[in-house]
Amino acid sequence: MRPDPFGPILADTGTIVLDGGLATQLEAQGNDLSDRLWSARLLVERPEEIIAAHLAFYRAGATVATTASYQATFEGFAARGIGHDEAARLMRRSVELAMEARSSYRAERAAAGSGEAPALLVAASIGPYGAMLADGSEYRGRYGRSVDELRDFHRERMSVLAASGADVLACETIPELEEAQALVGLLDETPGAVAWLSFSCADGGHIRSGVPVEEALAVAISSDRVVAVGFNCTAPEHVDELLDRARTVTDRPLVVYPNSGEGWDAGSRTWTASADPAARVDGGAARRWISAGAALVGGCCRVTPDQIELIAREVASA
Repeated sequence: MRPDPFGPILADTGTIVLDGGLATQLEAQGNDLSDRLWSARLLVERPEEIIAAHLAFYRAGATVATTASYQATFEGFAARGIGHDEAARLMRRSVELAMEARSSYRAERAAAGSGEAPALLVAASIGPYGAMLADGSEYRGRYGRSVDELRDFHRERMSVLAASGADVLACETIPELEEAQALVGLLDETPGAVAWLSFSCADGGHIRSGVPVEEALAVAISSDRVVAVGFNCTAPEHVDELLDRARTVTDRPLVVYPNSGEGWDAGSRTWTASADPAARVDGGAARRWISAGAALVGGCCRVTPDQIELIAREVASA
């Protein structure tokens, strides 16, 4: 097993700033993502746009770039006529693009005389089974698939990404217990794999499928390959309670990167208004979450580089 990539950084700074919504930034750059492959489509068509998006988040102060592989699956690529070997290459390419952005950012700082860039990481995203379905299932769970079936679905993609050179895997937006069980089992059998595992939650006490968060977290921490655990693509108003509950279960680093609080309509492929317009992902929220025990803080869907910059400023001033 490779070393925990977060330990040295957390020992130095106490908090790691994650990036925000990659697809959000790609759309802000003028890209149309109305496709079942979502941001993974640009791995084929416009890889330079992915580099630019990662670079925007590094410039905003993020320590971690999360790759454009969330929706990159063998099944999803096959539906677009992309063969197995090319699909694997594109998955590896997602990591290479984030690394290119990291190198560009370091070169920018050196050219500007800003000194050496802080430690920067690349996290290879492993999205849930529901992301491949592209019907909003990642916000519901209950796929009707067994743990063994979900393990088979994730196995080869995890193997490809674990061997890609990424610093860590991001098993993210997991809505149901069976999928967490499948991923934890695969981490234990995949050479070199370490990961954070984050659940998508319906409220302050349950993951999307209705399972109590304490039960879900217990599954995640059953493997020492899971080096951080927490919540993402969850409305920000639920994060405080989720962190309180998580601290009763584990002392591992807690990761939180909520979405904007808006809802996703898979039919129209549009975002709906936030249930709580006062709940935001910003510096004040980050301060509160860090005080509650979060060690890795960022944003998910609809969270921009400007918001990540607010979080980074808050962390730097702490």
